[in-house]
Amino acid sequence: MAVEDAAAQTAVVEVKFGQVGVATAFLRSTDADLLRTGLQQKVASAPALFANAPLILDLSRLAEPPDRGAVQMLLDGVRRAGMLPVGLSYGTAENEQLARALDLPLFAKFRLAPERTSETRHEPRATQPEPATANGASAGLHHAKPVRSGQQVYARGRDLVLHAAVGSGAEVIADGSIHVYGRLAGRAVAGARGDAGARIYCQDFQAELVSIAGQYRVFEDVPEALRGKPVQAWLEGERLMLAKL
Repeated sequence: MAVEDAAAQTAVVEVKFGQVGVATAFLRSTDADLLRTGLQQKVASAPALFANAPLILDLSRLAEPPDRGAVQMLLDGVRRAGMLPVGLSYGTAENEQLARALDLPLFAKFRLAPERTSETRHEPRATQPEPATANGASAGLHHAKPVRSGQQVYARGRDLVLHAAVGSGAEVIADGSIHVYGRLAGRAVAGARGDAGARIYCQDFQAELVSIAGQYRVFEDVPEALRGKPVQAWLEGERLMLAKL
């Protein structure tokens, strides 16, 4: 009977680890009112994307580690803005203690990109080597089927090439560049591990969000002239640029 009960529980609950598409807020101040106002603007600009969305707080850019009370006020500010705080990022001993005290997870491994300082901003960025084919050429991940709402495709350590449409509510992620030979109506995240040289290309631009190395733009911020057109996206410094192909 115990074996049958264990088998039934296994069938009911299945737990897997995978790529997590969660937004991160990089804080430069512990002013909870400033955080709330800034996030409210994000929610108002793109409610379908940001309302009730999970959010990780990254404390790495603060001059001093905040205390428990300050972080609790920040978490309350996130909630009042209409988003859902799910944990802290940046794995220092202080942050680990804060996460334990507040009963929050610490997402030390889920930072979108390493912080670029004035000393390292112009240095070449190390990236993982892509898999190679028999003739030594880089091999991207090719995905032939449409990516539908709720689905996610991730190309680890390489480019992602999609031969069909990416639907609204779908997510495509690559450590390299993303090429969409069809309509892009979901979210596209290139340079997921910090490659600022990654690009996004698509034949029909309707994306809810495009992001490269942590910098992003949402559909509401895209010029009308680019919507529904062949578009490429790339980074110039800290700015994510969009232009017709």
